[in-house]
Amino acid sequence: MLRNAVFLVALSLAGAEEGWIPLFNGKNLDGWTPNENRGSWKVVDGMLAGDGPRSHLFYTGKVRNADFRNFEFRAEVMTRPMANSGVYFHTRFQNEGWLDYGLEVQVNNTATGEKGYIERKKTGSLYGVRNVYKQLVNDNEWFELRFSVRGKQVRVWVDGVLLVDYIEPDEPAVQTNRPGGRILGHGTFALQCHDPGSKVFFRNIRVRPLPDDAKAESGERPVVDAVYKELLRLSGANYPVVDFHVHLKGGWTLEQALENSRRLGIGYGIAVNCGAGFPITNDAGAEEFLRGMRGQPVFVAMQAEGREWVNMFSKQVIAKFDYVFTDSMTFTDDKGKRMRLWIKNEVGDIGDPQAFMDLIVNRTVGILRNEPIDIYVNPTFLPEAMAYRYDALWTPERMQRVIDAAKERNIAIEINNRYRIPGAAFIKRAKAAGIKFTCGTNNNSAADIGRMEYCLEMIRECGLRWQDMWVPEMRRPR
Repeated sequence: MLRNAVFLVALSLAGAEEGWIPLFNGKNLDGWTPNENRGSWKVVDGMLAGDGPRSHLFYTGKVRNADFRNFEFRAEVMTRPMANSGVYFHTRFQNEGWLDYGLEVQVNNTATGEKGYIERKKTGSLYGVRNVYKQLVNDNEWFELRFSVRGKQVRVWVDGVLLVDYIEPDEPAVQTNRPGGRILGHGTFALQCHDPGSKVFFRNIRVRPLPDDAKAESGERPVVDAVYKELLRLSGANYPVVDFHVHLKGGWTLEQALENSRRLGIGYGIAVNCGAGFPITNDAGAEEFLRGMRGQPVFVAMQAEGREWVNMFSKQVIAKFDYVFTDSMTFTDDKGKRMRLWIKNEVGDIGDPQAFMDLIVNRTVGILRNEPIDIYVNPTFLPEAMAYRYDALWTPERMQRVIDAAKERNIAIEINNRYRIPGAAFIKRAKAAGIKFTCGTNNNSAADIGRMEYCLEMIRECGLRWQDMWVPEMRRPR
């Protein structure tokens, strides 16, 4: 019985490997042609080694005459710290410069960019089309990079984790103004070598050609509306297209959230509510949540609730989250009454709106100055009884007090899709002060996750640049 089981497993593995063709012989550059700076590519101990200056190494061998339309591609890759590389496909030989034709699967774990440009697209990104913003693999360690093209569908995996599931729309030319576009077609592969010191290694490079009429395995082509175009524009312009304030609520599972993220082209930061009266109230609960999110292609956030949270969790556990955020929607007034501003009965009658507004601002400033947070979310929220007077109550002086307190500790401010806050006047004033911003939904279910529409609106209206947008600091994957 055991012998039969071993035979079946071996047969299955053989079937899985059927059709894979090596593209690199491990000995020399036969079948590969570098363009500029030919010395940037060498074969070392059976590996293709790239070390700048800039060069691209094109596959020009005999397999399919170096012309592929539908295929599966696999390679083992290892980067040194600060390496910036990638694998192009559907491209063609170009003598010099950055490639104008084809699409690129990014290889970049810790490179930060050059000459004032901060590179935010991490390993596994379909560069400028579907970006990955969280580092998922480490430098100095081998990982498997795999991607496929079937019809108009591109998928990318890193160490078996699906990161990109992109279906090209019927109107793909909106993606870029490059001469060749980031548009599917056909062509060869090219490995990228960046600047000197950007060291990358490739081995076991293989391809499995698929029929020219291969179809997408799932999904429908997206509708190219104004929001789709704007998200794609921002993806190509180095904005972090991430909703940093997403909850798994209303029966919404992590897998459903990941599928939705890939479909929309928006990265997610999954947040869990931590504090008195909320799902997680101690280190043990936080650790359990973190274990369940380990290795997932999302940022993991602590939503710190109430003012008691700072004494409920250790600094060591708090530091394990990618970032921490809070709001000023829960606090205790000067008479000792604890209230949540979104619950009308807890707020009670507001006899003096101006005095209550000063209370909100005072509590907000105290939070920003004293609590260890990265992002201030649901900013400028007002109770229902006061919300209709938002513009009158949020005077320039009150706005400035909150902005100054956030700037003191470099706390980012969320542009919230659910409540459509803060207003443009606040955002423009905060931008002038050098504040960074994030986009956030604060959803209660999958139904109201949205596509960051209000954030996109404010980016345009307030002239926010990619440099004005916040991302978490790089941390070694746990």
